[in-house]
Amino acid sequence: MKFDTSLYFITDSTNYSEEEFLFRVEQALMGGVTLLQLREKEKTTREYIELAEKVHAITKKYNVPLIIDDRVDVALATDAEGVHVGASDMPVAMARKLMGKDKIVGATAKTVAWALDVYNQGADYLGVGAIYPTTTKVKTVITSVDTLKDICAAVPIPVNAIGGLNKNNVDILRDVDIDGICVVSAIMKAEDAKTAAQELKEWRK
Repeated sequence: MKFDTSLYFITDSTNYSEEEFLFRVEQALMGGVTLLQLREKEKTTREYIELAEKVHAITKKYNVPLIIDDRVDVALATDAEGVHVGASDMPVAMARKLMGKDKIVGATAKTVAWALDVYNQGADYLGVGAIYPTTTKVKTVITSVDTLKDICAAVPIPVNAIGGLNKNNVDILRDVDIDGICVVSAIMKAEDAKTAAQELKEWRK
């Protein structure tokens, strides 16, 4: 499946009503998000599936692939375009086997060895970071820009930087051969999600 990781938006529904959350998702898509990951750490399986179906209905309108964080079962149940697995989740090779060859399987990597391992297991893209400390609930280990450069050189699949990135600090990556950036708070907590996405879309121009 072809996909574009240039502006990868990872959601966080914390502190939002479902209506406000879905509104922000659509605004971000209108602003130019190219890949969207639904990340829910607290919801039950049923709640996760129900929200994923609603988000998927929106992403389809904009022809943007929906990636489900962690949960291959939820991705399969909702026919999402892909799944993203971290270091403590299902192994990439197993996720690939379950998802099939036509779906997207993304993985997190923090070292060159790790990146090569998940690439060889069948990952389609990598999220590398955290470049900066983050405000999300995910445990973060800071990754240097030099390591990010080394990972980009080591694997032939798209590499995205992640972790505390926003329009004011993303210039640190201007000379790195990444395929895109992953953002959470920079869009999720923005006053205007559409404008925030539009501004981030332009960061390299």
